[in-house]
Amino acid sequence: MQAVRSPFTRESADTRRDALIAACATSLAKNGVQGTSVRVICTAAGVSSGLLRHYFEGVDALVAATYRWTGDKVQTALADAVAVAPQTPRDRLLAYLTASFVPPIADPELLATWLAFWALTKTDAQIAMLHGEIYRDYRADLEALLAACQPGDHRLTAVALTALVDGLWLELSLGDAPFSREEAGVLVEKWLDSLLG
Repeated sequence: MQAVRSPFTRESADTRRDALIAACATSLAKNGVQGTSVRVICTAAGVSSGLLRHYFEGVDALVAATYRWTGDKVQTALADAVAVAPQTPRDRLLAYLTASFVPPIADPELLATWLAFWALTKTDAQIAMLHGEIYRDYRADLEALLAACQPGDHRLTAVALTALVDGLWLELSLGDAPFSREEAGVLVEKWLDSLLG
């Protein structure tokens, strides 16, 4: 007779912490902020509810760690796109801008998780601070890529391109966008040319 496996398994500390973060991201995407609880997260992660406090001060700290983890995941995808692009400054810049239009960034689950974080920026000071940091880092990288193409102050250009990319990414991630990923890239390139003059 085969033994019944317990729903909770022994894993390394990093594995359990990462499992809690991934489960939190999935719950935020599936259940929203209101449906994301300690019990839901811990069940999905395969750990006991008491274990969450071993790694985080509470669910709010876990949500904040999940936002940082999600931001890092997006930043890694952007950096990977730049790394494989032809190494001209313009190609690297376009790779950075258009990486948001393909997986893993253009993904309905990532969008749902990101929307939960956006909603929390109005009510949670720590999430608002993280939001500011994540977008500041994105724009700083974008400004550096812009400066490699054309020297100068590109702060407002980065703000404008970030807004454009966010809007196109949102439409693509929702599905049934009135444009293709390729057309989104064409729009970004035209805006870029217009902004750089």
